[in-house]
Amino acid sequence: MVYVFAIAAALVSATAGVLQRLGLETVPSDKAMRLSLLTQALRRGIWLLGFALLLVQFVLQAIALRFGQLNVVQPLLTLDLLFLVAILAIFFHRRLGWREWLGAVGIVGGLAGFLALAAPAHGRGIPTSHGWWAVTIVVVAAAVALVVATRWGPRWWRAAAFGAASAMLFAYNAALTKTTTTLVTEGWGHVFTHWEPYAIAVTGLVGFFLLQNALHAGPIAASRATIVVINPLVSIAIGATVFEEHLRTGNGFIVAEIATLAVLVVGALLLVQSPLVAGSAAEGEPGELLGAPAGIPLA
Repeated sequence: MVYVFAIAAALVSATAGVLQRLGLETVPSDKAMRLSLLTQALRRGIWLLGFALLLVQFVLQAIALRFGQLNVVQPLLTLDLLFLVAILAIFFHRRLGWREWLGAVGIVGGLAGFLALAAPAHGRGIPTSHGWWAVTIVVVAAAVALVVATRWGPRWWRAAAFGAASAMLFAYNAALTKTTTTLVTEGWGHVFTHWEPYAIAVTGLVGFFLLQNALHAGPIAASRATIVVINPLVSIAIGATVFEEHLRTGNGFIVAEIATLAVLVVGALLLVQSPLVAGSAAEGEPGELLGAPAGIPLA
């Protein structure tokens, strides 16, 4: 059941990402990091549909996290990149080439290898206060540094940095969600006496705002690359440390697990460099819709 809900969440996430990127196509570049970016997006029906799907994705992910571990559910969400490529291939009537197939094999093989070798086991449902303080400081500091870094560099770098910042917050948000779903077992009234549900709302909104800036700042390939790589890696780290979710550590397992994650990352990077995702400047091609807002160069 965990796998079903996590994979469904990945499919919905990919669809939402495409719809929201299309909804931000014509928003002027000077709206970055301003609330007016969202006010303009709210006027576009296709963006609103993408937002509605994000809410569905959150519910599916929360159910998966209720019964599964962070270091299982979050890596499975990297499958949204496979769904993204499939959606674009169907939409633009394009055939998949060697890069897409090799990237898909890398993601599926790396993911399957990691889950088989690591054999993730349940840890704490609710982390200690010291654990929460440590992970909060690290995540917030990293996210702030990445946002500051968006002030310089080409558009692809700004999209990548915003994407990385949102990925950090979404990994943290997933950890909060897992804790909250554990608290639910003690009753809904009990849940709201804890700080985690309110932190979910705050980090979710901030992460969502940064994601919209990532989609607006540059090619979807740049933001997707950092999101699909950073989110699962940070989630695995949080799961193994704060939640004490156990991974196999003996007889070379750590080296093998790192190798499988490296294969997954390489597969993801291959896919985000696919012309379907990275786009091109030709009229009617994916790049026209997903590469950059109208009138703005890709670089």
